[in-house]
Amino acid sequence: MLNTPKANRLHISIFGKRNAGKSSLINALTNQPLSLVSDTPGTTTDPVSKAMELLPLGPVVIIDTAGLDDTGDLGTLRVEKTKEVMLKTDLAVLVFSAEDNNIENEKEWLKDLKQKNIPVIGVINKIDLEMSNLELLQKEFDIPFVEISSREKINIGKFKELLIKNAPIDFEMPTILGDIVNPKDRVILVAPQDIQAPKGRLILPQVQIIRDILDNDAMALTVKDTELKDLLKIVKNPSLVITDSQMFKKVNEIVPSNIRLTSFSILMARYKGDLELFIKGAKAINNLKPNDKVLIAEACTHHVQKGDIAREKLPLLLEKKVGGKLDIVNASGSDFPKNLSEFKLIVHCGSCMFTRKQLLSRLEVVKEKNVPITNFGVALAELNGILDRACNILI
Repeated sequence: MLNTPKANRLHISIFGKRNAGKSSLINALTNQPLSLVSDTPGTTTDPVSKAMELLPLGPVVIIDTAGLDDTGDLGTLRVEKTKEVMLKTDLAVLVFSAEDNNIENEKEWLKDLKQKNIPVIGVINKIDLEMSNLELLQKEFDIPFVEISSREKINIGKFKELLIKNAPIDFEMPTILGDIVNPKDRVILVAPQDIQAPKGRLILPQVQIIRDILDNDAMALTVKDTELKDLLKIVKNPSLVITDSQMFKKVNEIVPSNIRLTSFSILMARYKGDLELFIKGAKAINNLKPNDKVLIAEACTHHVQKGDIAREKLPLLLEKKVGGKLDIVNASGSDFPKNLSEFKLIVHCGSCMFTRKQLLSRLEVVKEKNVPITNFGVALAELNGILDRACNILI
């Protein structure tokens, strides 16, 4: 893996009315013709993302969105798609046209963004065509502004400076496990060959955690479950063992009780979400009854194969625990049910493809409905009777 995963990049979303100059702003910022620019309103339909480096911030994702004033049946759908973008936005840019003094739409969107605690900066575009309405906007909006011309590349540098100044510093935790390992610690990673991983590749959480171990000057020793016993004969007292959650039962039996044990999925739950909430949700597994409705949600979409954890392994383990059939509903990607109150439990994946903002936004929706939610790894630890061992070192 050569590039920073998209989910680990700061997400900067560009919002504004049709023809405010959102796409031309992105083209000027990236210095590439990435977004289609036209005088025809509504050129941008679905959100368009571009990964880039914005120094000194580092890797970011810039998201172009449809006009927030789009109309008609299709326009309404586009606006809904734009609203969904808010859930993964770390920093919002609200674009105003110097030609337009009607700002009621923007007021409503700013209200929504602030309710979601998203920092916002204002951009007044097209100052080469019209006198800027900066004074009016500063009176109405309590956000920092910059005046630019995307077409003439006026003040693009100042726009970048404003992005850097207002970027949240806490959009993700600084480290996955740097607070639980020390320099020179030996960390064993149990990584069975995952049928869903591309040939010759490790899955993303494994790659991220290996890199994090190295960044913290510790030693990463990666092995399949079939060679774990042999490695433990050589490495007598590892600081920590991290396993694939699906191997919890086997690995728990092999690793001595005095050695700390957790899983990739549990580490990602703490890194991206709310581990204590997930632990509380896992304990709700014990309250399930036959025919209860359970949602199993994944952050990404993928081709389902035999042995899929979300569609085969977890349902079987949950039904074995309950002693009867459950009404299992699967959801993936941005497909997340609105009727959450119908579910007795939600089990979510590790969210390696979600930003921290996306997952926390989803958790807020779940908490409002008062539905227990847990994570694949935390649920598997509970189902294997080792929840305390797997999570105590992290809370």
